[in-house]
Amino acid sequence: MDSQGPGRGAVAATHAAIVRVVREETGRLTGALVRALGNFDDAEDLVQDALLAALQHWPSEGIPDRPGAWLLTAARRKAIDRWRRESRYQELLARAFVEPDGPPGEPDDRLRLIFTCCHPALAPEGQLALTLRAGRGSSARSTSA
Repeated sequence: MDSQGPGRGAVAATHAAIVRVVREETGRLTGALVRALGNFDDAEDLVQDALLAALQHWPSEGIPDRPGAWLLTAARRKAIDRWRRESRYQELLARAFVEPDGPPGEPDDRLRLIFTCCHPALAPEGQLALTLRAGRGSSARSTSA
């Protein structure tokens, strides 16, 4: 009996078949995805992701009857996953730069700024001047009329 186990020949045959499928289908997949996406780099990345998925699934599940269709479906699903991730990222990014609408009574950054202006290490006159300036939103260069 072989020290590698009884399925060594089957695994080698599966790997040889996967290599053949990759050679036959990669160009077709890339072309179809470039046409659909309009971006060669993204198409290549998606084909590579689909091939990686095939290498993970096919040795244990077997090569599907239509490997090209399987790969194209996997690549399209990966594209959809990327779009969803990117969309969610853009949502979170937009939300991060919008002023928060907190519940009534929740302190905002202006209140924190006023507390900072009133730090006990500052002289009382300085505290008053900084607090008034921060509350008005003026800069140090503003002049009175």
